[in-house]
Amino acid sequence: MNITRHVASWGGARLSRRLSRSLPWVGAVIAVATVASTIRRKGVISGTIDTGLNAIPFVGATKNVIELARGRDFFPDRYGIKPRYVPPRTPAISRK
Repeated sequence: MNITRHVASWGGARLSRRLSRSLPWVGAVIAVATVASTIRRKGVISGTIDTGLNAIPFVGATKNVIELARGRDFFPDRYGIKPRYVPPRTPAISRK
């Protein structure tokens, strides 16, 4: 093994070790960033539980994989939330 390959292998191992240590923090930051929209969409209790589970490193990943396989959320969105209706604009009628 020449010196270049050895240095590249060492650098890759060091980088992967450093990334694996910072990965749980990245997931927690993303969960905190999305907490407001999740609570608004799912309600206070369901949104808080969903965000809390997503912030836990391996639990959140497992929950998301299971939800992806099932095709639906463990904590569904609230019922009765409909987008606000905006009537279509009508052109102004000119009177002569």
